[in-house]
Amino acid sequence: MQNHFDLFHLPQRFALDMTALDTAYHEVQNQVHPDKFANAPDAEKRVAMQWATRANEAYQTLKSPFKRAAYLCELNGIDLQTESNTAMPREFLMQQMEWREALDDAKTAKDIDALEKLNAELRAARNTQVAEIGELLDAKNFEQAGQEVRQLMFLEKFGNEIANTFEIIEA
Repeated sequence: MQNHFDLFHLPQRFALDMTALDTAYHEVQNQVHPDKFANAPDAEKRVAMQWATRANEAYQTLKSPFKRAAYLCELNGIDLQTESNTAMPREFLMQQMEWREALDDAKTAKDIDALEKLNAELRAARNTQVAEIGELLDAKNFEQAGQEVRQLMFLEKFGNEIANTFEIIEA
C-alpha cells in the first residue's frame, strides 16, 4: 500500500509545498468523487468511497505539521510510544509547569490579556519546535525528531486547553 506522500506524488519530507498538496488532493478527490460513480456497480462505489476516505485521511495528516512529523517518524521506523514514553527534558517540564500555573491563574481571574499572552508564548514555542523537527526530519535524524515530536504533542494538547479556556472565559 502506498504511503500518503506517494498517493499525492509528493516528496517524502517534512518541508512540503502546501499549494502542491492542495492541488494533488483535489485531483485525487475529483477522480474518486461519489458523483462520478452514481451509476456504477456497488463494488466500484465502495472502492471509490474507500479512496476518497483514504485521500481525506492522507490530506489531513500531511496538512498538519504535527501529524506530518509523527507520520514521517512512523514511516521511518520510529515508534513514538506516545502512551508509554513520557520522559521529557527537565527544562521542558519546568516550562510546562510554569505555563499550567499561568493558565490556572488566567482561568481563575478570567484574565483574557494573560490568556492571550500565554497563547502567544505557546505559539512561538510551537513554531520553534516545528522548525526544529522539520530540520531533523529532512536531515533524516528520525530518532531525535521522534523525541521532539513527543514534546510537540504536549504543546498541541496545551494549545487545546488554552482554546477551551478562552471559550469558558468568553462564554
